[in-house]
Amino acid sequence: MTAFLMPFPQFDPVAIHLGPVGIHWYALAYIVSLAAGWMIARRLCALAPVVATREQVDDFASWAVLGVVLGGRLGYILFYKPGFYLTHPLAILQVWYGGMSFHGGALGVIIALAWFSWKQKLNFLAFSDRITAIVPLGLGIGRCANFVNGELWGRPASPDLPWAMVFPYGGPLPRHPSELYEALAEGLVLLTVTLLAVSRPWVRVRFGFSSGLFLFGYAVARCFCEMFREPDSFIGFLPFGVTMGQVLSVPMAIAGLGLMAYGMRHPRVVTAHA
Repeated sequence: MTAFLMPFPQFDPVAIHLGPVGIHWYALAYIVSLAAGWMIARRLCALAPVVATREQVDDFASWAVLGVVLGGRLGYILFYKPGFYLTHPLAILQVWYGGMSFHGGALGVIIALAWFSWKQKLNFLAFSDRITAIVPLGLGIGRCANFVNGELWGRPASPDLPWAMVFPYGGPLPRHPSELYEALAEGLVLLTVTLLAVSRPWVRVRFGFSSGLFLFGYAVARCFCEMFREPDSFIGFLPFGVTMGQVLSVPMAIAGLGLMAYGMRHPRVVTAHA
């Protein structure tokens, strides 16, 4: 008997048609994530101790966009395909063909946070705690967009797995819908953890703890999900069967543990006027 395979939904890659202009699902994911994150960040930064004004959060929104886009693109170029882009430099500008790295985007946002905090005379760790708490929202929405596009599919799965499916460009084998695993682990679960943490006053006065929790939590979730995700064909598996995503997550986990330890050891005394 042939096992039943869940069919892959055939989505239109264009989410919104506006005459000759089309907005793709991936672009829509960025737009929705940044808009929703900006609104939530306003509320989080206003929690005691207040770390930034509403105007400062509004100003940082454009910095965050640049950090995500530039960092994500450069990270993909440097971490995944440096040889190709070295010989095809014009392809760097062809972002419509995809090619974004979360680890690069995270580094871009960290640089934006540091620079913006310095210019605005904000406490870098305190401001980062509130901003990083909402990053999983964008991760979850972005992974859903990956699924809609039928990309970044999972490794071959047993046909008996109820939710195994054949992806349009993934060959004839049934595969794990690893994009949805990541949307759940890196998105919904991690978002719940970070928002619960930053809602606690004792966490908010331990500057750096929430940022470290996000970094460590993401690294753990990414390493787990990579066990079900098919590695990029142009990289494949690295020595000992690990993937590039897992390798890049290791320094994030170490940094996260360090920040959590620092926050626990250095609680801040906040006055009523802080």
